[in-house]
Parts: sequence; C-alpha cells; structure tokens
Amino acid sequence: MTATFPDLYMSPRLLAPGAAPADLPTHHRRYGPLPYGDPEGVLRAVAESGLTGRGGAAFPTYRKLVSVAEAGRRTGQAPVVVANGAEGEPASRKDRTLLHLSPHLVLDGLQIAAHAVGAGKAYLGVEDGATWLESAVAQRTADPLPVEVVRLPKSFLSGQASALARFVSGGAAVPTHQRPPVRERGVHKAPTLVQNVETLAHLALVARYGGDWYRSAGTPSQPGSALCTVHVAGHEPRVIEAPYGLPLTRLLPLEGASAVLVGGYHGTWIPAREAAELTVDATWLGAGVLAALPAARCGLAETARVLRYLALQSAGQCGPCLNGLPRIATAFRTLATPGPQGTVRTDLARWSGLVEGRGACHHPDGTVRLVRSALTTFAAEADAHAHGRCTATDRTPLLPVPEESRP
Repeated sequence: MTATFPDLYMSPRLLAPGAAPADLPTHHRRYGPLPYGDPEGVLRAVAESGLTGRGGAAFPTYRKLVSVAEAGRRTGQAPVVVANGAEGEPASRKDRTLLHLSPHLVLDGLQIAAHAVGAGKAYLGVEDGATWLESAVAQRTADPLPVEVVRLPKSFLSGQASALARFVSGGAAVPTHQRPPVRERGVHKAPTLVQNVETLAHLALVARYGGDWYRSAGTPSQPGSALCTVHVAGHEPRVIEAPYGLPLTRLLPLEGASAVLVGGYHGTWIPAREAAELTVDATWLGAGVLAALPAARCGLAETARVLRYLALQSAGQCGPCLNGLPRIATAFRTLATPGPQGTVRTDLARWSGLVEGRGACHHPDGTVRLVRSALTTFAAEADAHAHGRCTATDRTPLLPVPEESRP
C-alpha cells in the first residue's frame, strides 16, 4: 500500500498519483521528454542539486558518477551501469513500490546515468517484478542504450554493490573484498556504477527540472525527498514520500510506542521519547524503514528474531559472518528469554567489537549497530529478563522475517 499526504509540504515527485502504475504514454504526459544534454551539463545539475544515494549510505551522487566516468577514461573501458532494485531488506517496500508505480522514471534515470558516465551497458537488477519490468523496457524503443533486466536471488546481501556486480558478471550473488572497488573494477572487470533505483528516479527529475527545483523540497543541508516504509502495529506497511527535515511524528504515530527502529535491520533502535524530537534525516534513514514498537511488545524478542535472520543471511565467506554473527544471534536469544543471563551482555559487547570492521562487506557492521542500539534502548527490559520477568503482554511480531528464516 502506498500513501501520499498533502500535509507533508510537497507534491509527490516519485510515486504515481492514485497508486496506479504509469505506462510509457502516461509517464510522458506526466513528466515530458527526457532531456539528455551534454554529460558535463548533467553532472553540473547533479552537483547543484545535492542529490545523495537512497540505498542506505547517502553518498553524494555527483561524486559517484564522476568517479566512474574518470575510471572509464583512465582504463579505456566503457563503464557499466547497474540499477539496484534488489531490496533485500525485509522491512522495506519502497523500491518495489517505486518500480511498480513509476518504472519509467527509474529507467529514465538509468539512461541519464549511463549517458553521464559514458556507459556501454546497462542492467536493472531486481528480486521481484522482473516480468513487469521487462515489459516496461520493451516499450522504450527509442532509448539509446538497451537495458537488461537481471533476476536476482532473494537474499539480504544480493543488493550489496560487489555482490550485484559479481552476479551480473555470472558469479554468485555474494559480496567480495572491494579492492579495487566496484567503481573501478565491477561487472566483467569494467568500471561500474551501482545505483539504487530511487536515486535514479530522482536523477531523472534533476535532469528534467534542474538542481534548484530539486532543492525546493527538504532542507538546505539535505535537499530533496525520500521514500519511507512505515510500520505501525495492526496496519499494513505504507510507503510514503516525505521531504528531509519533516518531523518524524508526521510520518509515524508514536503514541503508545516504547521505541522506534530507524533505518532497517542494519539500523538503530531509538527510545520513542528521543524519536519524537527527530526530523527525517539522511544520516540515520538508511534503507528508509521506520517502525514503531508498541510498549506492550518486547524489543529484545524483536531484535533476537531479526539477528537470527541476519546470521542466516551471511555469505559465510569470512570469520566475522561465519562465526561471529551466529554466536551473537544465539547470545541475544538468551538475552531475550527471561531467566538467568550470566555474562551474556558482556559477551555481546565483546563479540560485537571483534567482528566490527573485519568483514568482507558491511554486513557485520550493520548487525553490530542494531545489537548495540538494542542493548542501550532495551536495557531496562534486559534487567527485567535477568530477574525472570518480561514486561511484554503481546507476543505478536512487528517486524517481518522471511518464512524460511523463522525459528
């Protein structure tokens, strides 16, 4: 389900009004033709816009485009552009919603990105909706660069840049040590731009309307808008487009909540009283997931379920994932069970330090971020568990965990 609200201080930019998918004629009526211009002009507009990535890291899009273009000139190889629609994050629905409602906006952005970096090949990687997107691609007979839709395996890590580049090259969808980085040596060893599909949709609008228009939403330091997947107990998740700087309480009702998960399963738990003071901010938004945990539910139990899933999603290529994450998940499950805890909290703190910064990718780091925030935010509940009590009265899970990963 999607929602756009007139009181969010902006008209919808990315999501088709009325929750109806836009075919190519509708897309052209809504946005007009795509102006390519010269690559340098595109790069200038992106720099002026302040656009950042929407895949989780919020890296400046201009810098990413320039680095790939420069790598292509330096190596003499035409770059490759990959639109990342994997969305392996179970709590996120923003990318699949965008691809369903506004596929041509994403494909416009893919063409503009390819034009800006001088790409010779373009791919769109997705876990879901490949047939629908192949039909959308087939409608675009005037595009200068053919786009191949790649069907990705369902995995938390399949959208990681090196895993995606490896899979498109014919390998397994698991991360690799990123030296040299994908931007220099990615798909078939060519310089590769891996860009989240939401970022590409924003890029298509920047190319049409310019940097000043893009900055008309958001804040001076964080211009633009972002798609958020909002979880409220008892309701289906909603995908909402909101400007940066919007009070979080305008998106997520916090009455009766004890804590909020921001950023997804590699994100952070925040006490509800602190979350009430936040505004939408790229520094913590991550995958765009916002979930309000009711006071009647146990944050330790929710975290334990997610950590088990994250441990099972490990690529098993390095010690921190192969050994560290299962150990952390098992220890946290002990913490989530009322009864004697022993040294489990000390162990979790120590093991978190041992795996951080030592993985082949950032999977251990993101998992540790979640663990540490839970240990702080739910410290009082952990004390109650140590005395054999759980304050939760409702055992209904809030956060989605894929069926095959459930206990």
